[in-house]
Amino acid sequence: MKIATMTFRLHAPWVHSLKEKRMIVKSLVTKLQNKFHVSAAEIDEQDTHQIIVVGVASIVPHNAMADSLMDEISSFVEANTEAEILDEMREVL
Repeated sequence: MKIATMTFRLHAPWVHSLKEKRMIVKSLVTKLQNKFHVSAAEIDEQDTHQIIVVGVASIVPHNAMADSLMDEISSFVEANTEAEILDEMREVL
């Protein structure tokens, strides 16, 4: 059994309030949870309007499944948000 974790750092230059940011974060997190059955949450930069940091974690049976899942999640995040992906970190424990 392995734990696959990902961290996405996104930049949304059009966001000018924490309320706008919360709507984007909530939408993305809910979509990730519903589609992939993973744990997802905003994990950093909660008080910064234009930077969004989302963490995703899932338990997988082996490394190949972790790599496949992380590739799918990465593509999904890119396709389902207008924010620019500044950084993506992956780890399998």
